[in-house]
Amino acid sequence: MADLLQRLISLISSEGSRLVTKAVTNKTRSFTFPALPRDLDSLKALPEATLQDAYGVAALTIAALVRYETDPEACFEMLNWLKGPDPLTPADKIFLRERLQGKEYKPRSFFSGAVPDNNYTPSGPWTMKVHSNPYSFQNENWAVLYLQSGGADNERPVKLRKKPSTGQWFLNDIQCLSDIRLPASEDKWR
Repeated sequence: MADLLQRLISLISSEGSRLVTKAVTNKTRSFTFPALPRDLDSLKALPEATLQDAYGVAALTIAALVRYETDPEACFEMLNWLKGPDPLTPADKIFLRERLQGKEYKPRSFFSGAVPDNNYTPSGPWTMKVHSNPYSFQNENWAVLYLQSGGADNERPVKLRKKPSTGQWFLNDIQCLSDIRLPASEDKWR
């Protein structure tokens, strides 16, 4: 047992600097949008559009997804820009249609005050929180950040990738669109 403890101490001593750089605690960032982007130009005009902050890119992803309800093509254009060098594939677009068609309320559910009882109508302005945990930045140039839906018990992930040559973060995978509780107006058991 003492030998194992000594090897662990030795490992920590020799790898200490690497371990310290990966030690990340839970962090929450709030984002407020007076108005949501309607097209790519209005998305690019937002302060988070520098893409230097992974949390901001996650928030912009949700803001772009809200646009699907009224203009899917504008939503796809914004998401393509957020994805950087890897735009949406035809399969990605089909996935989004399957997840959002008839359930356009899902992206709104990530904004403060949006719950099933008010049919996922956020209390203005459009505010959301993006969370990290100790594992969010575990792999270099990758991040998995989390958002809380007003219609789910668990936080939902968004995966991002950093481009080292520019320092910008880009959307990699939208993993936050699984089903949530139905809005009150659609719930036949209410």
